[in-house]
Amino acid sequence: MSSIPWPSPSPGRLFSALRTGAAARVGRWARRRQGLDPATTRLRPGRVYILPTSVGIVFGIMAFAMLLGSMNYNNNLSFVLTFILIGIGFVSMHQCQRNLVGLELTFAGTEPVFAGQTMRFGIAVTNHSKNARYGIRLYREGTESDIQDLHPGESKVFVLAVPTEQRGLITLDRFGIRTLFPFELFRSWAWLHMDISALVYPRPAERPPEPPPTMVAHGHRQHDARGEEDFAGLRKYHEGDSPRHVAWKAYARSGQLLSKQFAGADTSSQWFNFDDIAVDDIEQRLSILTRWVVDADRTREDYGLRLPGEEFEPAHGEAHRRACLEALALFEKGTT
Repeated sequence: MSSIPWPSPSPGRLFSALRTGAAARVGRWARRRQGLDPATTRLRPGRVYILPTSVGIVFGIMAFAMLLGSMNYNNNLSFVLTFILIGIGFVSMHQCQRNLVGLELTFAGTEPVFAGQTMRFGIAVTNHSKNARYGIRLYREGTESDIQDLHPGESKVFVLAVPTEQRGLITLDRFGIRTLFPFELFRSWAWLHMDISALVYPRPAERPPEPPPTMVAHGHRQHDARGEEDFAGLRKYHEGDSPRHVAWKAYARSGQLLSKQFAGADTSSQWFNFDDIAVDDIEQRLSILTRWVVDADRTREDYGLRLPGEEFEPAHGEAHRRACLEALALFEKGTT
């Protein structure tokens, strides 16, 4: 009985796997060596690593071959050219590492996004020295920032774009800064491990069920939601709206039911209740609630949110929107 030969991995895949494994081990070693970095970190010489690039290796081999040729033929002019090239290599190595030493890195903040969007982490890099720094780039596995120069005393924000897939907290636990200046013969870099995290809201549902009907409260407080005094505009008609608030003229023109909004003492509000959604999947429930919150915030109507163990009274505005979306993003499955 002949045995079926197993396909052997290609050299490219094998090299890639070995490289990934080696990078992971080196990364763990660097984390143990450096520990957790503070929110503002200045790079010391001992933290900046340097290795020759592929161009630098070819350059070194060429210089060594020229040195052997100069010694073989005892040509003084060839010696001069060889030592000039070797001197350029040493100066390049020194300048490449010096280009990063002393730079100060600070987390510059980020804005929450919905799942599926790209999170943009801002990292401020400041040059406190009297010398300009050239060709600076921040990077993370799978993404890298633009290359920028820093003049003396200048600070610039570098952006690392990280894709998101799920709601909750996303962390930027490790990223690097590197440079190839001046001649791309050497690559100098440093790793940073900061306690950086950002919030990812649930993905809004594309075809959610109709939200609960709007409730009107008279004499509640004065804001720009709905009332009986000054006309403020039109919005989509919701079941339960008063027939005298329907914009019949607009309906005659467009065939779409719209309700009039007034700025005055009357307010409208909605309650979005987690337990009232007839869907078994928790993530889908959160997605529907997210869509309702986003739509209600767009029309500036009061809305409240009820989650197991947490409740937000009806209100509107950016602070209320953020509080509701944050609760949805951090909702734990074990609370049901």
